Amino acid sequence: MGLAARLIASMTLVLISNLAYAQNDSMTIPASGVIGVQDAMLSPDYWINKLASPDQAILTRAQIDAQNGRLLDNDPSMYDLGKIGTAVTRDQVLAWITKVSKLDDKPLYDEKDQLIPRPIIDGVIAGLALDKIPAVTQPRYGLIVHRVSMRNFPTRLRAFPGKGLQDFERFQESTLFPGDPVAIVHTSLDGQWYFVVSPRYAAWVERSAIAEGTRDEVLAYAHPASYRVVTGDKVRTVYTPEAPAVSELLLDMGLRIPLDNLPPDEPVNGQGPYVSWTLKLPVRAEDGSLHFQPALLQRVADSSPDYLPLTQANIIRQAFKFLGERYGWGHLYNGRDCSGFVSDVYRSMGVQMPRNTGAQAISPVLPHREFSASDSHEARMQAIAQAQVGDLIYIPGHVMMFLGRVDGQPYVIQDVGGLVFRDSTGKMRWTKTNEVSVTPLLPLLVDDKLSYVDAMTSIVHIRP
Repeated sequence: MGLAARLIASMTLVLISNLAYAQNDSMTIPASGVIGVQDAMLSPDYWINKLASPDQAILTRAQIDAQNGRLLDNDPSMYDLGKIGTAVTRDQVLAWITKVSKLDDKPLYDEKDQLIPRPIIDGVIAGLALDKIPAVTQPRYGLIVHRVSMRNFPTRLRAFPGKGLQDFERFQESTLFPGDPVAIVHTSLDGQWYFVVSPRYAAWVERSAIAEGTRDEVLAYAHPASYRVVTGDKVRTVYTPEAPAVSELLLDMGLRIPLDNLPPDEPVNGQGPYVSWTLKLPVRAEDGSLHFQPALLQRVADSSPDYLPLTQANIIRQAFKFLGERYGWGHLYNGRDCSGFVSDVYRSMGVQMPRNTGAQAISPVLPHREFSASDSHEARMQAIAQAQVGDLIYIPGHVMMFLGRVDGQPYVIQDVGGLVFRDSTGKMRWTKTNEVSVTPLLPLLVDDKLSYVDAMTSIVHIRP
């Protein structure tokens, strides 16, 4: 998603009054500074109890699997690692890198709001080592061993687009998770970073987070016979001094981790496994090669033997598990951003989505209604009136999940930076959220003239 659009969407959620709000108590600004929200609304049951058939399946497992297959085959933002082949041309590698590794001439600032000197930026760019891409590359394969950032340049340098914008990391693109497969197609100038292609994104990853194996064993890991699906916002494996690489390892919602087929009475890393699940996790040997290590996940941890059924109740419950989690650009801060939030919720039910809002909103596979300047306000309002729980509402650079209605007013749950609104006197007010929040949808503005409804680019429906 575009930098400017993402900044606008994350920092300028505008809630202004209309006649309906001005005539009721929702315009009274509570101590939280978030208008239109009562404490009861912060419970998933509040919204689930409004539904006629909350536990009815929206899509069957077979339908979801078929949709995921079409997504991998037909969405240009997705990558089928099994189809990359044994040789990739220089032009293809260069195209992957230059798509993400690009900078404009705007100044960048460090964590102390100091201007980063241009020679440092030039050194970061030189690290791409584009002149060292061979005519033909033989991809190598690996599994991610711990949660790790995907960067648009091979650097740990933190750079921000302006002073005071430390929540918007310029070099941060996305995040990979334990067990994610990658194809390695290039190495940075200093040898410490790999440019990798993952199923949902291509960017730079520190080589220390990748365990290299054969193509077959890497791709097979994603299709285990038995597994656990992480259904909590995030869980951790059991602490173990015997195997530090898998001790208290962070696992995010929607990850599907294979089970290790060990005897049920055999200790795992110095601990009996009978009250835990024994996971099979990738680890990196000193030479960078792929090995597997058993690790325990407590049975009381929030996980499931399979993906959760895709129902309205589960969509709401899963979304509310992130309520109050800090906004994390590109999954920074062990959190997630707006598009990461909605995709992780759906991933826990087996539904795969593109990484960024721009790709999600126009995916040729995900059912959606696009909007253009020719769509009237009335047509857009009609689309909102027909929205169902779990529908994803897109404006430039931002996505919100439709939650339900209160007294006819639509509400959303979203990962958002702040709320700007007019109170009943017309005065502009601002509340910083920077977290997953429940908010009213109408009437939202992107500026003093254009409402969120009139700025809508798409509504995606994860349903038939």
